[in-house]
Amino acid sequence: MGRFVRGAVVVLPFPFSDLTASKKRPALVVAELTGDDVICCMITSQRSRADHYAIELSDEDFINGHLQVDSYIRPNRLFTADTNIIDRQAGQISTDKL
Repeated sequence: MGRFVRGAVVVLPFPFSDLTASKKRPALVVAELTGDDVICCMITSQRSRADHYAIELSDEDFINGHLQVDSYIRPNRLFTADTNIIDRQAGQISTDKL
């Protein structure tokens, strides 16, 4: 799909816990790796009082693009993804937010 840089908000399939299906969800690229991999953290629209690390994300935080609803970056939920599974880039957040 191409290169994704730090701060890119991408949409990719997240598998259900039983691995029977997946759903497309946003994620924040936090690092580019050699090859086709990127390190991402989950983004959710659901506020969780139990997640003390969640960072609010709104349209004002984007340089370009946006998400459909205000959301929360979950820096305690990191994963590695192959860029070939990324569906699209939803936007780019500002360096101040990073």
